[in-house]
Amino acid sequence: MVSKEIKVHTNSRSELLNISSLLEDFLVTNNLKDGICHIYIPHTTCGVTINENADPDVKRDILMELEKTIPFSDGYLHMEGNSAAHIKASMMGFSASIPVLGGRPATGVWQDLYLCEFDGPRTRKVRFSFIQ
Repeated sequence: MVSKEIKVHTNSRSELLNISSLLEDFLVTNNLKDGICHIYIPHTTCGVTINENADPDVKRDILMELEKTIPFSDGYLHMEGNSAAHIKASMMGFSASIPVLGGRPATGVWQDLYLCEFDGPRTRKVRFSFIQ
């Protein structure tokens, strides 16, 4: 197994940050060809997802609907005041797995990998683990 942890800086309280290029760099740098890449986010207020990369309105729409469903302020009891971020991250999930074929992520034509920030801006970690 080949693993690497990468730091990512987010810019907003909530954002979907495309990290596909980080995955591609990890594969190229380590000359990884065929296998599975597991992506893990070691945070409780930040997640990961795979979704559309062609129309930026999709990211906006996802964030808008998450905010409607889980508003930032809604009488939560968690003393840090970021319960909405914990809930959203749990809904998105903290890991994803992507097949790798010929050194490239085998995602769909319109798919990219996104870090889902819900309590930013912050410096986050992304862990890539490649299994052959």
